[in-house]
Amino acid sequence: MREQVSVAGMVLKSSPVGEYDRRLVILSRERGKITAFARGARRPGSPLMACSCPFVFGDFSLYEGRDAYTLVQAEIQNYFREIAEDMEAACYGSYFLEFSDYYARENIEALEPLKLLYQSLRALLKPAIPNRLVKPVFELKLMELNGEYMEKPLGNLSQSAFYTWEYVLASPPETLYTFTLTPEVLDEFIRSVENNKRRFIDKTFHSLDILHLLVDNVE
Repeated sequence: MREQVSVAGMVLKSSPVGEYDRRLVILSRERGKITAFARGARRPGSPLMACSCPFVFGDFSLYEGRDAYTLVQAEIQNYFREIAEDMEAACYGSYFLEFSDYYARENIEALEPLKLLYQSLRALLKPAIPNRLVKPVFELKLMELNGEYMEKPLGNLSQSAFYTWEYVLASPPETLYTFTLTPEVLDEFIRSVENNKRRFIDKTFHSLDILHLLVDNVE
């Protein structure tokens, strides 16, 4: 008999398989990135339909197979429906999911990356915090969690921008989004994070291309 396990996590990807199923990629606290199949999730009235969408966060009950899991049920804590209803937030959020997927690994616990992703999506829903600020904070912190960052940013930064860099590196996900920046300092900070990305990441993110096309003045 297959073992049933429970993990806390968020759906990063959801794609159709066959006539009625969905293939999910979940960032889980306990087991890192896992692949799970939601059998019949595309059938009308399926109890798995609502929990088989990107951004869904909660506790997932699964049967463990040799190469993948089978989703049995889920207790959802947050659907992040407000993100899906806001085009700009959806663009940023989709990029956050893809960036998280890039760094996530199988069988490596992902408590801090999961908390970061959750808090960053919540920040997208806060009008007082510009989405242009949430993005570089999320990027830098996730790179720091994965050991791909510079202690000091390249270039000559103002004291405020340098302090922002140090604050992001030193702060836990729960307290990251508690400040705003002037437009000038924000531009500096964005450039410094982009320099860090170019230094460590050689990948094109499809969702980021869409973000640049649909959102004015992202960079």
